[in-house]
Amino acid sequence: MHTLLPEPVRRLAAWCAVALLVTGVAAVGVWLCVTFRTTVTPVLLALLGTALLGPLYRRLLAMKVNRSLAAGLTCAAVLVVVGGVTYVIVKALMDTGDQIVTSLRRAATDLTRHLGAAGTSLDDLAANAKELLAKFGGTAASGVISGLSVVGEVIAMAVLALLLVFFFLRDSARAVPTLRSLVPHDSADHAEAMARRAFGAVEGFMRGTTFIALIDAVLITAGLLILRVPGAVGLGALVFVGAYIPYLGAFLSGTVAILVALAERGWVIALWAVGVVLAVQLLEGHVLQPMVQSRTVQMHPAAVMLSITAGASVAGILGMLLAVPLTAAAFGVLGELRRRYATGVSAPS
Repeated sequence: MHTLLPEPVRRLAAWCAVALLVTGVAAVGVWLCVTFRTTVTPVLLALLGTALLGPLYRRLLAMKVNRSLAAGLTCAAVLVVVGGVTYVIVKALMDTGDQIVTSLRRAATDLTRHLGAAGTSLDDLAANAKELLAKFGGTAASGVISGLSVVGEVIAMAVLALLLVFFFLRDSARAVPTLRSLVPHDSADHAEAMARRAFGAVEGFMRGTTFIALIDAVLITAGLLILRVPGAVGLGALVFVGAYIPYLGAFLSGTVAILVALAERGWVIALWAVGVVLAVQLLEGHVLQPMVQSRTVQMHPAAVMLSITAGASVAGILGMLLAVPLTAAAFGVLGELRRRYATGVSAPS
């Protein structure tokens, strides 16, 4: 039977149709997540929390602790640890925030003499840092819960996320049977394998990133304290928070630390601060990342940057934080599909 189109063109048309279908499904999924972000955001945060706290919960179960009690103790530990870390970070930033902004303005003034318009722009950015952060944070969080303040929105989502973490941990044993019951019987093994691979990628990312962020913050804080840079603790807290946004967060927090050192201690100490930041980044990139996250999905830096950009355009700061673990889960699913497809192709008929 003759057709109007040759075989290569028909194959190309088929692949284009598949690409359009996948893009359409993804666009609808993103639209639904944005529309129902009041519900979706706590669920995603709870999944990340569950991935991070899974080892502690399983250790409690191994000690013959009741499931509900183990989940409750894990959530209580989260409140204590996260509350303490948040208090330290917020207090450090509040105590040294004005000093850091003042130092940035002084650094901008010094750079203006050498860089002209670029230094003036940095001066304007430092002078309006608080207003810019407030506007950016407000834009990222606006419309989440109509009529409530940003603080109320954050508290409501945090409480809901914590409750979901409790239920996700307690009922984690039912997750696989429930998933298998929702898909056709002949696809149950594939669905379970993909779900385990995706969750394993998120779990590895969260645990590895937290460990690396802590080491980065401690090392950079110690280096800045040795160099007697003012606001070292606050800068270290900034490094810890920024580490959850790969590449971009480290670059921004390291730049702030170097500019503060330049303003307060001069060019020589600033160069030493550059050395400290670069040494820590080299340690992270060549030792910590391969060692800590060697068993998780490895993503190219370009894919990470694109995912961060897409997340920022969809949900602001929160999207930047969630983009990389969700992309890691997607890479895990694609890796499992590729492995199974290759096995199926190579298997004898």
